[in-house]
Amino acid sequence: MGAQVESWDAESADRAVAVLKAVADPSRYRLLWALSGAELPVSALAELLGAHVAATSQHLARLRAAGLVTSRREGTRIYYRAAGPRVRGLLEEASLVAQASSAAESPAADAATPEAAPATQERPARAPRTVGVRRAALGK
Repeated sequence: MGAQVESWDAESADRAVAVLKAVADPSRYRLLWALSGAELPVSALAELLGAHVAATSQHLARLRAAGLVTSRREGTRIYYRAAGPRVRGLLEEASLVAQASSAAESPAADAATPEAAPATQERPARAPRTVGVRRAALGK
């Protein structure tokens, strides 16, 4: 993400963890993603999530406490937006890390792609199942 973190003292670590915890909810992640591209009122955000306005407001309060969103009032409506361009960068990095870890956990899925394995390659035979043998050994 460009900037180097110079100090990992306890206070800096606590702040970083608070930000990660605030994003560590699918609804809040989706809210941040929407707010990184536009300024929206709570009602539109609630509709986007398919949630009640009160629940959406609670999520927004958590994001505001972590410094990830800002708000402004216009009449009776409150509009929210991402606190800056680094919020979008955080979401994009999290997405890239998730994709990379998903690919690393399932190398068989990569081998099934046409680029990774030629179509003429045969699949290895599966090992025989030994469930029946185990049951017999257990006296079942």
